[in-house]
Amino acid sequence: MREILRTNDVVKLSWVQALLADAGIETVLLDVHTSIIEGSIGAIPRRLAVIDDDYSQAVQILRAAGEGEAP
Repeated sequence: MREILRTNDVVKLSWVQALLADAGIETVLLDVHTSIIEGSIGAIPRRLAVIDDDYSQAVQILRAAGEGEAP
């Protein structure tokens, strides 16, 4: 698994998940429970990951959508 996005913006996470799902790329959302436990201070961002085989395609999709560089 490789991280494709790290953010506290739940709307952006949802949008990127939908964008990648439309391309047939399955995602895994990491750090959800930790992020919820820490409250609303935003200290722990959520991470979105894809399998290694889908990473290059996912990066291309995000760049084409104007999301810049992946981690």
